[in-house]
Amino acid sequence: MKLSSETNTLLNALRQSAKPKPVSAIEKLIKDGPDRDLCRINAIAFAAKHKLNEEDVLAAFLHGARLGIFDMSWNILCPACGGVLDSGATLKTVKQAEYTCVLCADGYEPTLDEIVEVTFTISPRVRKIAAHEPGTLPWIEYYRQIFWSSGVDLPNDEALGKWVKETTLDTLELSAGEKAVLSLQLPEGYVIVFDPVLHMSQHIEVNGEPAHESQSLSFVMTRNHAPDGIVQMRPGPLQMTLENRSNVRTFPAVWVVSDKVHDLVSKRRPFLTAKRLLTNQTFRDIYRTDAIDVDQRLKITSLTFLFTDLKGSTELYERVGDLVAYDLVRAHFRVLHEIVAAESGAVVKTIGDAVMATFPTPDRAMSAALKMRDALKELKGDLLLKIGIHEGPCLAVSLNDRQDYFGRTVNIAARVQGLATSRSIFATRRVVTDSEASKLLQSNGIAATPEKRSLRGIANQVEIFEIP
Repeated sequence: MKLSSETNTLLNALRQSAKPKPVSAIEKLIKDGPDRDLCRINAIAFAAKHKLNEEDVLAAFLHGARLGIFDMSWNILCPACGGVLDSGATLKTVKQAEYTCVLCADGYEPTLDEIVEVTFTISPRVRKIAAHEPGTLPWIEYYRQIFWSSGVDLPNDEALGKWVKETTLDTLELSAGEKAVLSLQLPEGYVIVFDPVLHMSQHIEVNGEPAHESQSLSFVMTRNHAPDGIVQMRPGPLQMTLENRSNVRTFPAVWVVSDKVHDLVSKRRPFLTAKRLLTNQTFRDIYRTDAIDVDQRLKITSLTFLFTDLKGSTELYERVGDLVAYDLVRAHFRVLHEIVAAESGAVVKTIGDAVMATFPTPDRAMSAALKMRDALKELKGDLLLKIGIHEGPCLAVSLNDRQDYFGRTVNIAARVQGLATSRSIFATRRVVTDSEASKLLQSNGIAATPEKRSLRGIANQVEIFEIP
């Protein structure tokens, strides 16, 4: 398709903010990509497909969303089936303590590193696609583009169509107010009636002696509904009445639960998690005060914190004078920011000469720490950087109009940094024993030395490793 002058203007603006290769790949996608490839784009999969740096791709999509090329979506996922349970334009829409998947009949807490994904959909002002009006999508495309998350690695159309035939007794579309009757033959086992539009289901346990006369079951679809329990039925003929009492088109299907169903939804690929995005420097720079509501407390099961502080900065001001010392400290901050961003991390805040940064994994934090230590050698002024690292669960919160973190993990990381008195990096066992962090230390010929230390405000002693 030929791009409009407005779209070309937006792409030119994007080139001013992002690297050329990701922007070129995005431009080609907008021009030539099929509609489905422009709906809920998985930025991590996009980077892998085009053999591009993930951080460069994330920056390009984030700046694209800032410019209005893409609409960003925060999706609550079912970790079992990979379905999207809820979706919003910002993280502020994640308000519930638990989200229930009626297909899997289970509830899940929306942890940011497992159950919240972030995707990008082309804006209607740039290119109209079918998914902008989900009610117009065919049955299978609704499941592919709207119901299943970008982390489910779905097969091609032919294979998916074959899978549908093998796993469903029947599928249909029901317009608002429409009613239909299905004549089915229930097999022994477990059957689910499911509608992905209204997120309604009826679980059926089929066992016992085969029924000779037709059984009956009603499935009424409404906007407000209470979850039903499991219905007991016998193998054999069934007359099922389906009625759509909502004001939208629905896609009910009768699934036979088998290994084929589990095999399809268990095939996963990496996707952009909310945690990964919150620890991205570009995201923090763009959405500095608009990521989390002041009353939200969002759980992250694993995040790595790195704290730094300059030793002897007061003496430095005395020794070289205010102007020179100030320039050195500013240069140190610039170097640290660059290293953090290069390692998929983000600077949360600076306090005096100290820096608090987050990373998605311990190895990224360890790599950043080693690079920071080497980089400070290059700066004149004999600056000594004290570094501490810890990994664990925490809460993402909004404090002082800024996205921040709270919890015991944060406190321990800060206390670990306080132990440092030399060029040695201090880290906890959870960091050093991480498989990738351990490989990194080994490849650098570094042997970490453990010892038990007491940390202020922490009841029990903590095993700390000194990394010389």
